[in-house]
Amino acid sequence: MHVTARGYGVLVAGVLLLVAGFAFGYPELAALGCAAVVALLGAVAFVAWRPALVVERVADPDRVMRGESSGVTLSIRNASRFFGASLIARDRVTHGRAEATARPAGTVKPGTVAVPLIQLRPGRTTTVSYPVPTRRRGVIRIGPLEVSRRDPLGLVWVVRQYGDAVTVWVRPRVHPIVAVPVGLSRSMDGRVDRVPQGSITFASLREYVVGDDLRHVHWRTSAKVGSLMVREHVDTSLPRLVVLLDDRAAAHRPGNESGSGGAAESEGTFEAACEAAASVLVAAAREDIAVELRLLSGAVASGRSEGEVGPLLDLLAEAELTDGSDRDLRTAIENLRVRRVGDTLLYLSGPPDQDALGLVASLRGAYPSIIAGVFGPVESGLATTAGMLVVSAADGADFAGAWDGVRAW
Repeated sequence: MHVTARGYGVLVAGVLLLVAGFAFGYPELAALGCAAVVALLGAVAFVAWRPALVVERVADPDRVMRGESSGVTLSIRNASRFFGASLIARDRVTHGRAEATARPAGTVKPGTVAVPLIQLRPGRTTTVSYPVPTRRRGVIRIGPLEVSRRDPLGLVWVVRQYGDAVTVWVRPRVHPIVAVPVGLSRSMDGRVDRVPQGSITFASLREYVVGDDLRHVHWRTSAKVGSLMVREHVDTSLPRLVVLLDDRAAAHRPGNESGSGGAAESEGTFEAACEAAASVLVAAAREDIAVELRLLSGAVASGRSEGEVGPLLDLLAEAELTDGSDRDLRTAIENLRVRRVGDTLLYLSGPPDQDALGLVASLRGAYPSIIAGVFGPVESGLATTAGMLVVSAADGADFAGAWDGVRAW
């Protein structure tokens, strides 16, 4: 609850009038002072009433690519049996990252959205729908509903929150990519072995399910636990792709949509790198290639099939530029060297940095196939640096075209 400047003025004036009226024997002044104090107390009692509202909010869809349509449907019901509600309500729309760019007509400015609740009768429901701003990649938090109540004299006001918040993930754009690297290990029956189980490499034990081969039953363990347990094998010849996204602000350059100051100015090439990562991840998942996404700041997500690529795209939606240094890059490279997690490494960054590319190229002993994607004011095309394929592109669409231009992986 907040007292406005007018409310403080009325309170001070009321106290002074009361003191002057009783001190100098002027009952009229005392009556005016008493009226001022009573008005303030009445304003407090007026805004203290809490309307009984039930708020439900649905975002559909809650995961979209940048630029796609998403909307929120907000339902507000007056649960009171006797009192109507005539309030000022606003729904909060907060972008996970700074919004400093111009917005096209029809989109919602991040901040608040007005919700009309004039004369909401007891038991009635009002529904409001509005679009979600998806022009920029990021995580958008919508809600809770803020209801403001002010007394008629404007002396006191209060803001209360109703309902839970929902989240919308705005993922990077995905550009169609046909070719995907399959590493050095290839299946004898085709370009990629799509069967994840069945080789001689033991992975773990699990409970028997209908359809399992009885020859894989581990009888000794089954006797101990009292239920059939089968050996689970994996095919180690499956190719694995690791995508390392450089999320250091120092490694990127701003675009035409840059904000003013700080890391926000470097989001031009970073957005292109995120689009390239999303395009490669979706193409690899379509081919059932195991993929792992790593941010230089430390976040990791992995998947294999198209149904498992969602968490990787969510991580790209949540990715933000950090104040990382060259030391963070060296640490990430050393971790990849010590713990080999794939046979093909894709490094995505801003404009070419020979020192950074040299560190990535030093992983040739652990990763037989290394690709670097660099973005910015560079000439689009392919080149070879220190035994590493370098794909130069201006944006995500340009990267997809150059990527498909590789004759063989």
